[in-house]
Amino acid sequence: MTYDSDNIFARILRGEIACEKISEDEYYLAFHDRYPKAPVHVLIIPKGPYLDAFDFHHRASSLEIVGFYKGLNAVIEKLQISEGYRLIANSGHHGGQEVPHYHVHLLAGRKLEKSIV
Repeated sequence: MTYDSDNIFARILRGEIACEKISEDEYYLAFHDRYPKAPVHVLIIPKGPYLDAFDFHHRASSLEIVGFYKGLNAVIEKLQISEGYRLIANSGHHGGQEVPHYHVHLLAGRKLEKSIV
């Protein structure tokens, strides 16, 4: 599968589609999900064109990977949710990924139900 530069996250990164931004730097963009599944539902996306977790961890530079995860921590601190949250990264069709750009869902703000694992 090749990266689709017209996916919604690529368009958000280019400024073609607005988002409710929480924070960003040269490695990541974090914004509120338009269809939240919890009181706090944030999407964190890398700035590079990566399809999924495997693609990101395989092709991204060490600086991009570290920058992305430091950004994730910055979002957790900014939202003051360190008491509990869930991170979800769906990968591929069978994994439930809907947008073909690597992203992490950050859910918090209430007690979350047990996961399937």
